[in-house]
Amino acid sequence: FKDFAALEPEKFQNKTNGITPRRWLLLCNPGLAELIAEKIGEDYVRDLSQLTKLHEFVDDDLFIREVAKVKQENKVKFALYLEKEYKVKINPSSMFDVHVKRIHEYKRQLMNCLHIVTMYNRIRRDPAKLFVPRTVIIGGKAAPGYHMAKMIIKLINAVAHVVNNDPIVGSKLKVIFLENYRVSLAEKVIPATDLSEQISTAGTEASGTGNMKFMLNGALTIGTMDGANVEMAEEAGEENLFIFGMRVEDVAELDREGYNAQKYYDRLPELKQAIDQIQSGFFSPKEPDLFKDVVNMLFHHDRFKVFADYEAYVKCQEKVSELYLNSKAWTKMVIRNIAAAGKFSSDRTIKEYARDIWQVEPSDLKIPPPNE
Repeated sequence: FKDFAALEPEKFQNKTNGITPRRWLLLCNPGLAELIAEKIGEDYVRDLSQLTKLHEFVDDDLFIREVAKVKQENKVKFALYLEKEYKVKINPSSMFDVHVKRIHEYKRQLMNCLHIVTMYNRIRRDPAKLFVPRTVIIGGKAAPGYHMAKMIIKLINAVAHVVNNDPIVGSKLKVIFLENYRVSLAEKVIPATDLSEQISTAGTEASGTGNMKFMLNGALTIGTMDGANVEMAEEAGEENLFIFGMRVEDVAELDREGYNAQKYYDRLPELKQAIDQIQSGFFSPKEPDLFKDVVNMLFHHDRFKVFADYEAYVKCQEKVSELYLNSKAWTKMVIRNIAAAGKFSSDRTIKEYARDIWQVEPSDLKIPPPNE
């Protein structure tokens, strides 16, 4: 469309995606929806931009406590669900670190997996050291013919099996793979999430909406400057997200000079240890070669440069743990995020379509269903 766009640029525009606050707040998180309504009235349901009024309550001790309490109740509820469905007992006061989306190399579930192995090795190395307990939840589906995505699911489950059954680790770290991830499951996990993982390689995500759902439900985002994270950082201030890693221009620069995975493996002892364990069959003792394709891909065909962002990701995760220890500071950041989530309503998206593309004024008259 390049020539067409040069000729009539006014015909080309973009709209930021949105999510419906009716499903992704009122329906799935009534406790939080009610709490917000008490503070700023109920009109925000139709006009999500009114959430900015919550900025007035960032320092309100009572409100901070109530927001934290709603989150804790959601976590207890989800922990009970996991216990019933997955037969795994998790600590509801641990940090719920959640990565749910399609399983794809660009979304880098593998980087999350390497971080899990790194945390596991750190706990094993020094069991007495203070460690912020985490429950890492990864969920998603692989396309039927996508071999690597299926191997990634297998790896996550193999790592989970070892970590969850290691008595040294105990309740400090639990890993759960949510199978058959779908909307009804998203409605349960998103309100219970503390940390939302949005870690695709910069420049590869068009504009996801999962990150918006987490933001609206009071989760903090760890992510790259990619997709809608960029606009979320604009709305909330970059200091209220955990942004790490290469930007689009860094990725382009790395492409120009040639990405060499071996370099990072040789330089970073913790990365080397994690990869060696995966390669040697530590997580798959019955089939030591099970993950050779995954390791081979990471060294030789990784278009999404997992090793290049690994160090920055692990360091950023340490900052996350540090803040999590300070419940009040954490919750204040949560409130700032919720207050900045107003732009990401699908109502705003549709209004912009109506005005800018179809030149009609949106109306809230209810149209009767066709059968009437």
